[in-house]
Amino acid sequence: MESKTQTEKEIEIQKKVKEFLGTFNSTLPSTMELEYEGFYRRGFFLTKKRYAVIENGKIIAKGLELVRRDWAPIAKQTQENILEAILKEGNISKAVKIIGKNLKKIKSGNVNLEDLVIHTQITKKLSEYKQIGPHVIAAKKMEEKGMEIGKGTIIRYVIKKGKGSISQRAVPYELSEDVVYDADYYINNQVLPAVSRIMQSLGYTKEDLANLATNEKQQSLDDFF
Repeated sequence: MESKTQTEKEIEIQKKVKEFLGTFNSTLPSTMELEYEGFYRRGFFLTKKRYAVIENGKIIAKGLELVRRDWAPIAKQTQENILEAILKEGNISKAVKIIGKNLKKIKSGNVNLEDLVIHTQITKKLSEYKQIGPHVIAAKKMEEKGMEIGKGTIIRYVIKKGKGSISQRAVPYELSEDVVYDADYYINNQVLPAVSRIMQSLGYTKEDLANLATNEKQQSLDDFF
C-alpha cells in the first residue's frame, strides 16, 4: 500500500478534529461551544496572546514585533524571516544565518534609513508628557521646524549615532537626510530583542546571537543542532 502524502494526512487529521468537535460540543451546555480555528503544521507560542503559526504557507502572528508599528522594519523583517525559516522549513540553522547577516549589515552602516524608522503615535499635547520619550523629542524638533503636531499624529523617527540619551538622539525621519544611524542601538534595542524572544527557546542566548555580528562563535552556533 502506498504511503499517504502530507496533504492526505492533514486532511485526515482535520476530519478527525471536526468529528471530535461535534462529539465534544454535544456534551456541552447550549451556551457553550468549542470552535475550530485552524490547522497549523507548526507553531511558536511565547504566551497565550503572543504567538506565530503557519497556515497554507503564510505566517500568522499575534502580539509579536513583526505586527507592531513601534518597531523598526529591520527588526520586524528579521523576525518574520527567521519565523519563516523555522515554521515553513524547520530550518533553525538558516534562521541563525539570517540573524547574523542582518546584524552584520546594520553594523556595517549599509541599512537604508527607511528600514530603521520607528513609528509612534502622539496621544496628547506635547506639554502634557511627563516622560519624554524619543517620539516626543522628535515631535518637538518637528514643531521647531514649523510642522504641526497634535493628538493622533504619527511620529516617524530614527536614532542617530552620537552622545546623549537615546531620546535626545531621536531625529524625525523628515529631517534625517544626513543622519548617521546608531548601529548599536538598532542591534541591541531592536533586532536582538525581537529575535531573542524566539531563539532563546531553541537554546540560543542573547549573547550568542549578539556575537553573530562579529562572527564570534558562528561555528558552534551552526553546529548546535
